[in-house]
Amino acid sequence: MDSNERAVNQVKPVIEEIHKYEPTLEKLDIKALREKVEDMQKNMSRLVDQLPEEQKISIKTIQKRSTLPESEKKIQGELMKQLPEFYAIVNEIYKRKVGIHYFDVQFIASTILAQGQKLTELKTGEGKTMVFQLPAFLYALTGRGSHVVTVNDYLAKVGGEYAGHIASELGLSVGIITSQTSYKFITNSEVKKFKGEETYKEMTQLSKEIGQIKISGMRGYNLIECDKRDAYTCNVVYGTNNEFGFDYLRDNMARRLEDIKQSELYFVIIDEADSILIDEARTPLIISAPAAISNEMYVRFASAVKRLTAVEDYTVDEKAHSAVLTEKGIEKMEKILGVKNIWEDYQMAHHLDNSLKAMTLYKKDIDYLVKDGQVLIVDQFTGRVLSGRRYSEGLHQAIEAKERVDIKQESQTLATITFQNFFRLYKIIGGGSGTILTEAEEFYKIYGLDSVSIPTNMPVIREDKTDRVYKNRAAKFKAVAEEIKRVHAIGQPILVGTTSIEDSEYLSGLVDKMGIEHEVLNAKHHEREALIVMKAGKKNAVTIATNMAGRGTDIPLEKGVTEVGGLYVLGTQRHEARRIDNQLRGRSGRQGDPGLSRFFISLDDDIMRIQGGQIVQKLMEMTNIPDEMPIEARLIGRSIESAQKKMENMHFDSRKHVVEYDDVMNQQREIFYSRRRSTLELAERAIGRVLRYPEIITKPLSDPIVVNSREELLDNLQVTLFNELGGVINKHYLNEREDKVDLEKMLDEFLDFGPDSLIAKALDNLRSGKKGTIDKDNKEEINARDVLKEELKKKETSEVREYLEGVIRQINLIKKDELKDNYFELIKTVYLENMDRLWTLHLESIQDLREGIGLRGYAQRDPLVEYKNETYKQFEQFMESVDSSVTRRIFKLDTRTTNRISTMVKPTGLRTNVEEISDILEGTREMVTSINNVLKKQQDKKDSENRKSKTFSNPQKANIGRNDPCWCGSGKKYKKCHGKNI
Repeated sequence: MDSNERAVNQVKPVIEEIHKYEPTLEKLDIKALREKVEDMQKNMSRLVDQLPEEQKISIKTIQKRSTLPESEKKIQGELMKQLPEFYAIVNEIYKRKVGIHYFDVQFIASTILAQGQKLTELKTGEGKTMVFQLPAFLYALTGRGSHVVTVNDYLAKVGGEYAGHIASELGLSVGIITSQTSYKFITNSEVKKFKGEETYKEMTQLSKEIGQIKISGMRGYNLIECDKRDAYTCNVVYGTNNEFGFDYLRDNMARRLEDIKQSELYFVIIDEADSILIDEARTPLIISAPAAISNEMYVRFASAVKRLTAVEDYTVDEKAHSAVLTEKGIEKMEKILGVKNIWEDYQMAHHLDNSLKAMTLYKKDIDYLVKDGQVLIVDQFTGRVLSGRRYSEGLHQAIEAKERVDIKQESQTLATITFQNFFRLYKIIGGGSGTILTEAEEFYKIYGLDSVSIPTNMPVIREDKTDRVYKNRAAKFKAVAEEIKRVHAIGQPILVGTTSIEDSEYLSGLVDKMGIEHEVLNAKHHEREALIVMKAGKKNAVTIATNMAGRGTDIPLEKGVTEVGGLYVLGTQRHEARRIDNQLRGRSGRQGDPGLSRFFISLDDDIMRIQGGQIVQKLMEMTNIPDEMPIEARLIGRSIESAQKKMENMHFDSRKHVVEYDDVMNQQREIFYSRRRSTLELAERAIGRVLRYPEIITKPLSDPIVVNSREELLDNLQVTLFNELGGVINKHYLNEREDKVDLEKMLDEFLDFGPDSLIAKALDNLRSGKKGTIDKDNKEEINARDVLKEELKKKETSEVREYLEGVIRQINLIKKDELKDNYFELIKTVYLENMDRLWTLHLESIQDLREGIGLRGYAQRDPLVEYKNETYKQFEQFMESVDSSVTRRIFKLDTRTTNRISTMVKPTGLRTNVEEISDILEGTREMVTSINNVLKKQQDKKDSENRKSKTFSNPQKANIGRNDPCWCGSGKKYKKCHGKNI
């Protein structure tokens, strides 16, 4: 018995327990069933209430869930005890409300998911929607947040509304989070109350037409818009992976308690887990704001690179996804731009790199669309438009310049996280899709998740035919069109999958010429996506779909289709991953229906051309058979499989690379976000506002919580001030070294802590023994520098720190007396403003480091180790900078600036930006062009294996140009480093 069978067999006794409850539950009315659920909620609430509040804050990732506290394990154990009866109750609700029931295989999958840290493979049509509801509803009993993640807003709305019909009968609420707005589910009776009689009549009429509740019948009638926080407070929340991730980042940018929207990240079910955890895992989530940079350069370089000639001026490596200027190309660009050395100016080199990439690597209608004067990124795995997403660091602007549309400003990263580290924040994870097992190793290594294949309720009888291989693309598509014509003639529905928008529209043109009515489903027509896919199972239907567009929508077969062979799925190209091929095949043969799948491929398809190897190339040259005749050879099949494995391994390495580097950044993010959140909540308590999610409780200023929080906040500020003072003294007034005693420089830095007048007041108070603000009648003005110099000359060096700390205490008291309650609002504002500003600069600094760290490999140093060391140093400097910045600002603000700053709002112009390639933390950016030139020179001299192993260990032996990076890994040009004196 293998591990998969063992996992399935282990839960079978639980299924028997579920069935034992059925006879009893059938006799109970809805009210009695709901009371049972309420009792379960109360039972769980008693355990959850014992948890400390800090345990419910989701900032730190969980590397090993086996290390969760015993209190968490106890809660999960109690849920598993309640599982059989609860699942039986949900099943009973389904029977009464929808007229269907759960099959045993669905109970098996749901029980495995409830155990946590497991993914299930369920074939198409096995009812994943119903399966995912059971564990989501079960964990909702805790009141801690149960999230269901989908791949797009449409599926979130439809899935959430459908779940609401069942959850509402259990007394559970359902919220929905989309990129545009948020919703709550309302019952049919509430529809009349909140949406009016007319809407209620429309809903009732639709219900009569459908006959029973179906997911295809969800039209949004039972959804009402609400605040995002209200949606998150629901027992179950549906939403997209992007929006959940962005809300996490936004919450950690919040400057008021009201801006914290998200509940605890406790339990999550991920629908289409392979798409979200694998396909999008190289795509970090980024929140950015516009940075004011001139767009002139983009236009200038877009025009300049168009004058370059391929091969002669630049070379393109599709496999490495890079474009490199030749020496001749560099000379030509320098002549066009009128500069002597283009690499001396970083901005020019950066613009050149982006413009060359935009021209050579990013193809219109494949990588992006141009629609309504905008460049829209297309997801290469799904074919969908990634709305709201932009390539960062000027690449998107370079593409806009290339396409001659309005150029938007570059973005400045404010917050970022990878999907890997976001989902690690959840204490318990589950999920599934139709294709899980092929990526089981990655799920386990990256996320610590086990994968289990669930047996189908009905055996799969779909016939998977062998591939038909054609010599070239034109012959392949001609054959595909003929196959569509043949199949259409017998009435069999056919779904044709393409890998790009360009292919789908090319094929559509061929089919049009044949006069065959068909639908095209790709990123340009996503509004009709679900509707088109639902009709793909009708007789004579011809549907051309880009890369699994419409995935997640069921394709029911029309009456009479089974007699003509069921749904025919035809793939026009093998995908980079076998898993995606299987997803396409899986659209046919659902729930025991007949079906057929086949791939038509050509030897010049991208995957064969880039990864197919020399054997296939030789085969192409040797075959003299007609283009229209398909080739059938095992060699081709092996080459395809080999090519796919290479691509899968390459993508896995890339994602692993992302994790390795982002794990370093993640430690810093956790420390920063923890400190920021504690600062925000402490300062808010000092103002009289306490967060007890989802409520914000107002406390009187005399309340012990407020009083203690004020003392703690002032103590924290004082520690910050004293630490900064210690740094100033150690820098200029070291007791152990006379050469380090410089009174004037120390006074310069100390007087930068606040205005001279304020420091003078503090000194006067110290002299007179007063505390707080001096008498207004005292008109005598003193010179702070003179007084400090006079006093410090009287002190032993060991007494200097104690004296200056006394001055700071006085300043603190004066500001507190002067600003009264506003002082605590000021402290909060100054801390958060400086933390956020410096964090943004820190991210930019890490971005620069990440881009150049690969060069350390030339000095035979591990780039990852170097990255860890450098980022640690930079983070220490960042944390010190926060304290220093707060110290040098807090005392310089008066009542007028306090009133202005207390009304501070979030940064304007924020946008979400998730990109496929070249992110600041992702590590998929190619090396800068000048480095590629070095590699190009090596390539001309040695074969490919030597190129890979070549390192610069000795400048005398390596053929390094004076403008190339130095072999030592410093990042400087050779002529300005080790080649300076050569």
